[in-house]
Amino acid sequence: MVKETKEKMTVYLACSIAEGFCGGEGATEEQQIEAWQYLHDTGHAYKLQGWYGRTARDLIEAGIINE
Repeated sequence: MVKETKEKMTVYLACSIAEGFCGGEGATEEQQIEAWQYLHDTGHAYKLQGWYGRTARDLIEAGIINE
């Protein structure tokens, strides 16, 4: 379960939130958006498996995260 206190976002935490495993289980919608924004902003969404990049692009097109 994602802690209620503000935890420093890392690639691992962002991935766990995006995929819903370990520390990302039970993440809120706000936390999911923050994780995807982090993955996009750092460029990691495009260095990881293709699913991350495709999902990030879909979220940008839908106006959920910022380009």
